[in-house]
Amino acid sequence: MAMRSATGSTLPLALDTLVRLTRRRHTPGVPLRLSVPEGMTAPLGCDAVATPATLGAQLVPRLPRVGCVYADRGRWWWLVPSDSDYALDWPAPARYAADAVVPDTPDAPQLLYRPDGPVPYTPPIPLYLALCRLTGTTPTWSRPVSA
Repeated sequence: MAMRSATGSTLPLALDTLVRLTRRRHTPGVPLRLSVPEGMTAPLGCDAVATPATLGAQLVPRLPRVGCVYADRGRWWWLVPSDSDYALDWPAPARYAADAVVPDTPDAPQLLYRPDGPVPYTPPIPLYLALCRLTGTTPTWSRPVSA
């Protein structure tokens, strides 16, 4: 196997490099979940909402309370109580992740923010409304109903 360098030439990959890269990848079949920080409890279970990092920075000042927020390459992950997607269509480009399962990433996101209290949640309704506002999406309950 080979890798292309920035100059366009092909560089061979040694076996030890391939083994190291393989070990760093997330094992398929085992879901990667965001963990609740030590000393905190999640009495309502945990789901997560992923947003692009650019939106994440804009959301913080719009929220009355910010719970645990994690970050990976380009995304912020907000812990919310389980079933916070009930009757809500989270606006794109947000992604809702049941059980706080983080798909498509080899490494666990790092804790970016931890609140002072013992509960890790960001309130889902204010988060949803702020996302709707920033993305120009009409909230689910304000959309016209067709018969």
